[in-house]
Amino acid sequence: MTDLKAHKIGWIGVGRMGYSMAERLAKAGADVSVWNRTRAKAEPLTKSGVRVVERPSDLASCDIVFTMISASNDLKQVTLGKDGVLTLSGKSPKILIDSSTVSEDASAEVRKAAAERGTAMLAAPVSGNAKVVKAGKLSLVVSGPKAAYETALPYLERLGQGVSYVGEGDRARIVKICHNVFLGIVIQALVEITVLAEKSGVKRHAFLDFINKSVMGSTFSRYKTPALVNLDFAPTFTPVLLRKDLDLGLEAARKLDAPMALTALTREILQGLIGQGFTEEDFATLLVQQAKLAGMPLAPENVPVSDGLS
Repeated sequence: MTDLKAHKIGWIGVGRMGYSMAERLAKAGADVSVWNRTRAKAEPLTKSGVRVVERPSDLASCDIVFTMISASNDLKQVTLGKDGVLTLSGKSPKILIDSSTVSEDASAEVRKAAAERGTAMLAAPVSGNAKVVKAGKLSLVVSGPKAAYETALPYLERLGQGVSYVGEGDRARIVKICHNVFLGIVIQALVEITVLAEKSGVKRHAFLDFINKSVMGSTFSRYKTPALVNLDFAPTFTPVLLRKDLDLGLEAARKLDAPMALTALTREILQGLIGQGFTEEDFATLLVQQAKLAGMPLAPENVPVSDGLS
């Protein structure tokens, strides 16, 4: 088994996802140092043996640095901006692993700068959320130099249940965008049929129990069942973040002349939700909008249902 202390690990960005992922690596025995814009959010990680640093550039001496950032400009800032991890003279990480979902231009700019400094860059976006990370069921898609991938693989594997290598360059970024476009289309379809079933007299928990046991059931439908049944919309992924990814998918489609009619429609449905002020809740609040459009009152069923993770 690989000694996880063989490489020093840096981590930039400990929001909902980054926190759980960095914690998981530390608990597996890795030597982890982190930076977060709001230091107080990172401090609890010290209980797991993580060191908290003052600026991204303090991680330049690490062998492998992960970034988990929500927006393209933020990724450029923490890598190429003032005190960025790629800005110190004569010192850079050997491997930079970006687990964010950002634009093609931002990814290319950071990759070019990393290459000029002798840093290999991997794109390694993930499928899941903080609860999925803790359950050990996160999946990752990775692209970039094969040698860097093989070096980083033991750490990537500790983050979840599966790692898929899809080739050189930035291919993993577009795979993740396609994944999140699918996520948006699926959740809208799921809330539509759930509202249809309920309006005909079928309880949501009973309907979703059948769906989850059918050939149409999935890890995703099972995971979202408690939210749809009991209306607990604590955020795992917000409508604003989902809109960003749908926009990235539509931008890629325009460049490649690939029609995406369902994506375009879902994006506008999601925009309607955001326009009503649903910006910080979970994107499963699309159920609230769908019920309203159907003229159907919506109330928690208060039924214990499994999320399929435990």
